[in-house]
Amino acid sequence: MNILVINAGSSSLKYQLFQMEDETVLAKGRVERIGMETAILVHEPKDKGEVHEVSEILEHTTAIRKVLALLVHPEHGVLESTAEINAVGHRVVHGGESFKSSVLVNHEVKQEIKRLFDLAPLHNPAHMLGILAVEANMPDVPQAVVFDTAFHQSMPAHAYLYPVPMVLYRKHKVRRYGFHGTSHNYVSERAAAFLGRPLGQLKLITCHIGNGASCAAILGGKAVDTSMGMTPLEGLMMGTRSGDLDPAIVPYAMGKEDLTLGEISSMLNKHSGLQAISGISSDMREITEAMEAGDKNANLAFEMYEYRLRKYIGAYAAAMNGVDAIVFTAGVGENSELLRKRVCEQLTYLGVEFDEAANRSGRGQERRITTANSKVQVLVIPTNEEWVIARDTYRLVQSAQN
Repeated sequence: MNILVINAGSSSLKYQLFQMEDETVLAKGRVERIGMETAILVHEPKDKGEVHEVSEILEHTTAIRKVLALLVHPEHGVLESTAEINAVGHRVVHGGESFKSSVLVNHEVKQEIKRLFDLAPLHNPAHMLGILAVEANMPDVPQAVVFDTAFHQSMPAHAYLYPVPMVLYRKHKVRRYGFHGTSHNYVSERAAAFLGRPLGQLKLITCHIGNGASCAAILGGKAVDTSMGMTPLEGLMMGTRSGDLDPAIVPYAMGKEDLTLGEISSMLNKHSGLQAISGISSDMREITEAMEAGDKNANLAFEMYEYRLRKYIGAYAAAMNGVDAIVFTAGVGENSELLRKRVCEQLTYLGVEFDEAANRSGRGQERRITTANSKVQVLVIPTNEEWVIARDTYRLVQSAQN
């Protein structure tokens, strides 16, 4: 069975085509600048050269049509016909309380995703565009949606509720939802396999550290807490997001700087984090280079970033009354040797014995970066959210056919 996985943004679209029997990625690519006359399409078929196209792509339906044409192209394609695509899986950021697992798309599901637009105004409408674009191009192909929030629906009420008047939860569903759920789910399963232990017996802290970043406390395979909240703004310091801060700062800054709600939201989401403190970049690679050159602001940004991550790890160890393994994943987590080193060197109270040589080697591979005697294991596991989407889509379609 061939599964096409799509992650649609407001002006972009990423895709991967999986052959499920042998878990092969047949092709992957992206479309950027949708809505412009100079949209960019990059197509990477297996064992063939990359294709780069610049053309007018004004909406997602055209973007999907161009992707499908490349997948069956005589020279650049990997399929004989689009009829060989058996199902399409979509990433959807917010499933609210309505979706505790992945589901096949139907009218009711689409209506509920639309109802949740208010909780994820930058993401859910874009995901819906992707769903509708597939319907327009392949109306008979089953589609599935995999929600970033679903994995965290196992959190208990004392973890997901905020200490504010309950009317806000009852009427407006103000609560912690958490995000990056497909990544936390995937790396927790891989961690159990790597350690050779049942997931149901493990206490794990998974750290998805990229431009957006979150931690999750996973007890017996179930999320019991996570750092992102009702929106992806809460929690860790990130590339351009502030993470945790005193909520009184919002009205204070609005009054002092005469900011609107939209402007303060933009400041906290797009102009804070590493970018704000370093004054250089939201990219950890550039921050690290500036630190090595002696830039004090870059060094301060890094110290704040690492400190806040380490505090969350300590908090989640307390929340679960211990931890068996800590997992680093995503762009920064997988690639920043320095961040992992700084964090691990301050976790000796947990029994972490850091292995510097292991930390420096094996990039791109699952590996342990602690010694054999370490009481708490620290792992680096490359995430694969697209594979989770493909797997869930495959399972749902197979179940519907049986």
